[in-house]
Amino acid sequence: MESIKNISSVKIALGFGVSALSMSIIPAAYAQNNDGAQMQDDGAAIIVTGTRRTDRTVADSPVPIDIIGSEALENSGATETNRLLNNVVPSFNFPQPSLTDGTDSLRPATLRGLAPDQVLVLINGKRRHQSSLLNLNGSIGRGSAAVDMNTIPAIAIDRIEVLRDGASSLYGSDAIAGVINIQLKKREGGRAQISYGKYITQMEGVADVFTVLPTTNSTSDPVINYTGEDRKRRDGDTYTFATNIGLPVGDTGYFNVTAEYKDRSPTNRSGPDIRRQYSGIGDIRETTFDRYSHRFGDGVSKDLNFFVNAGAQLGEVFELYAFGSYGIRDGNGAGFYRRSLDARNRDWANGGLPYYADGFLPLINSEIVDVSAALGVKGELSGWDVDLSAVYGTNSLDYTISNSFNTSLGGLVSNRTFDSGGLRAGQFTTNFDARRDLELGLGSPISFAIGAEYRREDYKIRPGELQSYQAGPFTFSNGAAPGAQVFPGFSPITAVDTSRSSMAGYVELDSDIADILNIQLAGRYEHFTDFGDTVNGKIAARLEPVDGFALRGSISTGFRAPGLAQQSFSTTSTNNVGGTLIEIGTFPVSSPIARALGAQPLEAEKSTNFGGGVTFNMIDGLNVTVDYYNIKIRDRITLTENLTGADVVAILSAANVVGTSARFFINGIDTKTQGLDIVASYRMPDFGIGRIRLSAGYNLNDTKITDRRTFSGFTAQRLFARQESYRLTDGQPKNKLNLGLTWDNGPFGLTTNANRFGEVFLPSGVSSAQRDDITVAPGGAPGDVTLTPKWVVDMELRFKPYENISLAIGANNIFDEYPDRLPFGTVGGVNYGLNNSFLPYSSQSPFGFSGRFVYGRLAVDF
Repeated sequence: MESIKNISSVKIALGFGVSALSMSIIPAAYAQNNDGAQMQDDGAAIIVTGTRRTDRTVADSPVPIDIIGSEALENSGATETNRLLNNVVPSFNFPQPSLTDGTDSLRPATLRGLAPDQVLVLINGKRRHQSSLLNLNGSIGRGSAAVDMNTIPAIAIDRIEVLRDGASSLYGSDAIAGVINIQLKKREGGRAQISYGKYITQMEGVADVFTVLPTTNSTSDPVINYTGEDRKRRDGDTYTFATNIGLPVGDTGYFNVTAEYKDRSPTNRSGPDIRRQYSGIGDIRETTFDRYSHRFGDGVSKDLNFFVNAGAQLGEVFELYAFGSYGIRDGNGAGFYRRSLDARNRDWANGGLPYYADGFLPLINSEIVDVSAALGVKGELSGWDVDLSAVYGTNSLDYTISNSFNTSLGGLVSNRTFDSGGLRAGQFTTNFDARRDLELGLGSPISFAIGAEYRREDYKIRPGELQSYQAGPFTFSNGAAPGAQVFPGFSPITAVDTSRSSMAGYVELDSDIADILNIQLAGRYEHFTDFGDTVNGKIAARLEPVDGFALRGSISTGFRAPGLAQQSFSTTSTNNVGGTLIEIGTFPVSSPIARALGAQPLEAEKSTNFGGGVTFNMIDGLNVTVDYYNIKIRDRITLTENLTGADVVAILSAANVVGTSARFFINGIDTKTQGLDIVASYRMPDFGIGRIRLSAGYNLNDTKITDRRTFSGFTAQRLFARQESYRLTDGQPKNKLNLGLTWDNGPFGLTTNANRFGEVFLPSGVSSAQRDDITVAPGGAPGDVTLTPKWVVDMELRFKPYENISLAIGANNIFDEYPDRLPFGTVGGVNYGLNNSFLPYSSQSPFGFSGRFVYGRLAVDF
């Protein structure tokens, strides 16, 4: 892997791009500013997210939209865009898992409890490409590929609009849960900032080891004595250097460029591994071994990101505009620690002695390169507002496995570092949009918009070096696992180079039928070369019988095309299932193995969205919205369970595949998600104590599985069992509350955000029967765990000694809150095993498990 420390050797190609849906908005519940926004005569800023009208404001929108301004993004210690959104958008969830292979370096987020790939991400109104990573191993969003929003520096963003409504009829695939539209800065001037932070924390419920006694027989674990104090940690040092510069181009053009470098050291929230480490009785090494041998937390991450956003007049009526990005991330995550006595640490070429005398921690090193470029022109032509654009984006992920070895080859032959191959995903999109006002004698003019889109997607798997996947002689003589431990490489038979294209056309009508009534209609037809056609429509309306009080609602259909990765991904990996490491094969639906097990070609997911609510702004400075949503999804694509048994082994053996378990993607379930969003903001009157802004948001969410598929002798229970079912329905907070306060008075400023994350259910993994039985309700199986609700408070204090210089100190999770400590050993008659002794917190915690992060920041505006 090439380190970012040597980034000068990397050829950086900045791309340029398009802004077809140029969007400017008034601050709603969370907005802090509206620099650069187009304004109406009454001072209200214009939006076009969710509509192609040119005079729509947030207050007039028939569907709910959250707005986060650049000031709110900058006044935070969070160093990732997803974490920022998690702190201020109640329906947004960003868990931070660990020990999940590539997901440790590229973590997904969700909206309204749905999958990461069921929300569409736009940049300047244009579709952003997805990452090449398919999340597979024990994390929220299992089986999905998400957009890597953490490649977008907060300092480059003017505002973020979160449309909480189905929008497939407007934007096409993926917009089932909603749309996140990130608007880049255009403004002149600039900002440069440096920040440093680290975790200063005490791990709740994780004890410090005092002494360890030697083992006294061949089977027992050592006796461990503790200090009586929880473990303290000082780690995760994070340095961020960022600058944003905006320059004028002629009288009306702009050129805005952002560069950011971030260097994050790893965190470790592992508890002591209380298991026996050495096979010998009374081995003195047992008493000196570092019991905190696992690395459970944030991995190493070194990020370098560039963004450009530019535009200039082209003649008198047209504007040429462009934006683009280049990002590279060197990540490093840890696998499961292999003990000295583990079977995977046997050197069979040396009589089966431990290859690493004291065990080893295999590392998954990832290099992620993300590039996007776009170009377009917009203006007025024969009474039409027209926009023609093209966008290309690509994401690549290459794996290097280090501190490992291929047990099946033996220690004399095997490498310790392996190129395990990589993934590529690309997307090219061309759009033509046209809009004009039609006078039909119905009061206000009707906004009439039509457009077309062509999109081509491609996906590749690059094989690794031979030893990374090779099944050596000890695979057959001693049953040793083939390939690089923790992440066997992609083999030539799993190599993929596939693509598809789609063509779409849409029409949209938006009109104020009367002063108190607005109606929006939209329809879209789309054809995909791999699964066929889809037609979707939407109707939305807003009725304001009294100034400042309005009713609104929408009905729409939507879809999500099966991802190329879901159709084509293939690999073998080591998973921790019920405390046991097993080799699992993931096979594409077209493979002979998957077909023999019953796989069928994937179809598109289809949704029906209902939404309705009220808005209230009759009191000066106060805005309140309440919205109900109901989302039914049919043919939802899921990854099957790790299918095992004699029939599975026989099929694998017939295909000359070494392994005992297989899985693949299916249109496996139907779901129903419903909930309530309440969002409020209040700008207090000036009492002479400075500006005070209050905000609150609440999300109530519930997902149920309404139908399950069966085929080829596999029951619904076996295809999608209890653990994954409840991860999907109950693995995210059922409710979430955001409270915010911002105060500014002269050179001083204060921001406080408090988030209450509701309970999360973790189904039992104690036995296979408990993992599989879908008829057992939450809490009904021995070993079920429910994470209790937690409050997490962030606070920042700012001071400006000079007009253009600002200093800030703050803390995220200032009260050092942790999720509930997981049980281990025998508790209440249930044997939870010992893994939770060193993996003390759940990766499904909605606020992570890193503890208090303290930081400082220096910023200069110019």
